[in-house]
Amino acid sequence: MARVACRGGRAEPGNLRNLPQAKAQEADKMQGLLTRCQIMAKKSAGLLMYRLSERGIEVLLVHSGGPYWVNRQWQAWSIPKGEIDPGEDAFTAAQREFQEETGQRPEGQFQALRTVRQSGGKLVFAWAFEGNFDPATLHSNTFTLEWPPNSGRMRDFPEVDEAAWFPLEEAKQRIIKAQAQFLDELAAVLAAPSHAPTPSPIRRCT
Repeated sequence: MARVACRGGRAEPGNLRNLPQAKAQEADKMQGLLTRCQIMAKKSAGLLMYRLSERGIEVLLVHSGGPYWVNRQWQAWSIPKGEIDPGEDAFTAAQREFQEETGQRPEGQFQALRTVRQSGGKLVFAWAFEGNFDPATLHSNTFTLEWPPNSGRMRDFPEVDEAAWFPLEEAKQRIIKAQAQFLDELAAVLAAPSHAPTPSPIRRCT
């Protein structure tokens, strides 16, 4: 029987190349499994805020809260983002997550960026917009975790424990590896004549 493995939400079809010799019913089962693997891929959405200063392009990144991220500073920061709720539009989720993780309602003109896939298989949708945010005003929602493990004690931790502005090159070292693609695309968009938009749609929110 042909083999299909789901890894990180992606379907890896093993010996599907031999399907012409397989029974029609078996082929249908393989296709169903492939479809389920695709559905399993988690999706999240977020916003990349940027500003132009004497240091050039700066971007706002956030550091995940909780004990697993303590003392991690390199490839440990992220754009403000979170999982898309069932039936929720990705752009709506991106706005909601930005506000939940920073305490500030995002406003401005939003440029859609290309979707990236993180190492664990999660798809991340993102939009860039120009704005300003004072990290001292950070106010994040929280999550509950048993800590220490197997202690029976539940503790609340902030989703985000720090926010900071970084020059583009430093941000590329601090951001989760896959998300560095967002920074490269932002730089390309801003370098284009008159900030000409890419084929991705622009959305405005006030």
